[in-house]
Amino acid sequence: MTDIGRASAVALLGVSGRLVEVEAHLTSQLPAFSIIGLPDTSLGEARERVRSAAANAGCPLPARRITVNLTPAAIPKRGSGFDLAIAMAVLAAAGSAPRASARVAYVGELGLDGRVRPVPGVIPMTLAARDAGIERVVVPFGNLAEARVVPGVTVHGVDSLRGAAIDAGALLPSVDVQPVLTDLPPEQPQRAVDLAEVVGNEVGVHAMIVAAAGGHHALLLGPPGAGKTMLAERLPGLLPDLDSEAALEVAAVRSVAGLGARSWTPRPPWEAPHHSASAVALIGGGSGTIRPGAVSRATRGVLFLDEAPEFPRAVLDALRQPLESGRITVHRAAGAAEFPARCQVVLAANPCPCGNAGALPGSGAPPCDCTAMTLRRYMGRLSGPLLDRIDIRVQVQRVTTGAIRRAAGTTPTTAEARSLVTAARARMHARLEGTGWTTNTEVAGSWLRGAGRADPGSTKDLDRALDLGTLTMRGWDRVMRLAWTLADLGGVDLPGEPQVRAAIGLRSAL
Repeated sequence: MTDIGRASAVALLGVSGRLVEVEAHLTSQLPAFSIIGLPDTSLGEARERVRSAAANAGCPLPARRITVNLTPAAIPKRGSGFDLAIAMAVLAAAGSAPRASARVAYVGELGLDGRVRPVPGVIPMTLAARDAGIERVVVPFGNLAEARVVPGVTVHGVDSLRGAAIDAGALLPSVDVQPVLTDLPPEQPQRAVDLAEVVGNEVGVHAMIVAAAGGHHALLLGPPGAGKTMLAERLPGLLPDLDSEAALEVAAVRSVAGLGARSWTPRPPWEAPHHSASAVALIGGGSGTIRPGAVSRATRGVLFLDEAPEFPRAVLDALRQPLESGRITVHRAAGAAEFPARCQVVLAANPCPCGNAGALPGSGAPPCDCTAMTLRRYMGRLSGPLLDRIDIRVQVQRVTTGAIRRAAGTTPTTAEARSLVTAARARMHARLEGTGWTTNTEVAGSWLRGAGRADPGSTKDLDRALDLGTLTMRGWDRVMRLAWTLADLGGVDLPGEPQVRAAIGLRSAL
């Protein structure tokens, strides 16, 4: 006598999910429990978790030989999120849960007491199940609010294996169970910051508005206390709210990072890792489950690297691929995972270790005591290929009392600046409709030299720099993208020589 039960689960690699069919085969042989289909160590331990959870939930497994197959077998399967699906497939094979089928996806870890525990990555799992045609997704009660942000699929929360079995048609009386919730530290309230608080930094304020409008990367170079961090912290407030597609992409990354119900946010995220962060912390990885790094958690938002030359050069150079492509692929022996990384990178740097190099004459700043070799070694941590990918590079000078008096009341508020950014982005969307691009920083170089060509003769300075070798072809493209953003902010239909020269000026700090 043999019986087969089926349920569905989701194997997650990065933020990409793949539907896995869980088959449970019961035979009248000596009692045993085996799992096949390329499980990892934690998934192999599901035998004991499922058996104990079923016994304590009041729906014990039959005393027969149980073989569970996870198909397709070629896909690596990691983690404890398959526990619930395995248990439901076995109960379906035993006839205890008649409505459990491959059309229902189950996600969750089982505790020995039978309760269902939340797992990370529920949002991309639910997305993968929906895209695979699954009608219904059953998740732990602690992941319910998180999973419900995914449209187009029915999501049901359960607190225990007994509850999941009853939901699948098991004839068992319901029992009140204290659900296991996601254990997250209390969220720290963030102080509201406004661009109007910045005074005496007209160049820096203009650079942040341009960066927000076109989605450009930026480098702020200046002495300590000049306001570089202050400017960078106000950039997220200038960005418009995320649309539904972008917010879902951000939520998927944050869900894999373990943020639970906090995964969904309508605002662009902000990440500011310390300069002691490793390449894995910045890019992503890990020895077991591959986790997203800071550059992925900041997707559709801002990644701020304060004291950028203090980061190891190898860590900074790891940003070169995501800055160019907006994606990051992490390769490990267990496989490769791809994460989104379409964020704005803002670097802040002192001009030298002491911070006094390049002070304006008569400013009263103390003289720089760094040697030429020290200065070269310090700034050399920002490699040429990395700097070539930074669109905006401006110097931020120390603020003087005269600058404060001149700038009193002239700096726009965050709301005023955001309205300028929103208007500029509306012009971009209208111009780029149907191309697959949404901001100027995404357009291809072929478009800049074709349909997006500037006024004739307006690029002569750029062309001369390209011929002399002082500007790369990538740099030419990035200056023209910046010129288009300046045209959009100024309400000009086509960038001309003034916009091109202004774009060059925004890129001339190094």
